[in-house]
Amino acid sequence: MQKIGIVGCGNLGLSLLNGIRQKNTTAKIYGSRRNISSLKQFESENVVFTSDNKELIAECDIIILALKPYTIIPFLTEFASFFDGNRHTIVSVATGITTAEMKACFDFDIDIFRAMPNTAAAVNESITAISFGRDHLNRQETITEIFNHLGDTVVIDEQLMESATILGACGIAYVLRFMRAMIQGGIQVGFDSKTATKIVSQTVKGAAELLITNGSHPEEEIDKVTTPKGCTIVGLNEMEHSGFSSALIKGIVTSYEKIERK
Repeated sequence: MQKIGIVGCGNLGLSLLNGIRQKNTTAKIYGSRRNISSLKQFESENVVFTSDNKELIAECDIIILALKPYTIIPFLTEFASFFDGNRHTIVSVATGITTAEMKACFDFDIDIFRAMPNTAAAVNESITAISFGRDHLNRQETITEIFNHLGDTVVIDEQLMESATILGACGIAYVLRFMRAMIQGGIQVGFDSKTATKIVSQTVKGAAELLITNGSHPEEEIDKVTTPKGCTIVGLNEMEHSGFSSALIKGIVTSYEKIERK
């Protein structure tokens, strides 16, 4: 039985936990948080919560760190002596903390990977970027399988991990803000909120599936729905005149620069 520990069951940690337990029914999952009273509803035969990180480390072989970035190094420094380089594999899903910085917390070699999923892991629709380093315990395939249960994965160089954070993890918020604006527009042209939300949600899901299934470029699919003097091209042009694409690109770059300045 796989024993997976998730340190820091906040929004992302819980999303990971829920996604893993839905797809990997044989795994034993331990989750930790300072106050676990609100997590009792998620407990089951294969899901255990604890406020004792020493217990989690002792019980699990694969440890996923879903902590805030500024707490990663203090956590590893405090609990370094409880890790075993011949047993444990650490997977950090924190932004901006390199494997070199994490390895410096130990006076022995230990396998440390980085992964960047998003909160869609809770419904098994995440995209997770993974970077692998030293893999003494040969767990690269196992780690990839865990995150494949949560959606899809892409293996990247660690130097691109911050870029993946912006595009994949922050990207959830960008897409949802776009969807909110579409829903607001739908209400303005006559729909109630519930109906507008249903139409927009399925439209966005369908658009993504077109790209995934056809392997096409967005412009190729846009061309299929824009006709001469039609309502689609008029709407697209008005959005571009108002800076739609440039605003989105600027937002992505600004978020990236925020990470780089840390």
